[in-house]
Amino acid sequence: MELPQLVARFLETQNTYNSEAYTACFTGNAIVHDEGKTHTGREEIRQWIEDANEKYKSVMKPLAYEESGSKGVLTAEVSGTFPGSPIVLKFHMGLKDGLIDSLRVTG
Repeated sequence: MELPQLVARFLETQNTYNSEAYTACFTGNAIVHDEGKTHTGREEIRQWIEDANEKYKSVMKPLAYEESGSKGVLTAEVSGTFPGSPIVLKFHMGLKDGLIDSLRVTG
């Protein structure tokens, strides 16, 4: 599957648990909504992804990607050390200046 460079980098950094490179995919004041919590700015996003990586050891396999204007939706099979693994999740991205400005993860 052909993915935009940013989305491919987002997947690669998640799958290699590189939280610094993962965080660099986001704008400085990006907002992430996941598991009923909001994380704002790169530092909070870095802490969130490090905690999630340690807890769940998640790996994402892209299934589909759609982009329209400044919004993109990545559908991925996510597997890890969590109940119900693997599951299919949607990653709703707001895009700005070649980076992710917002991310909302839904089931």
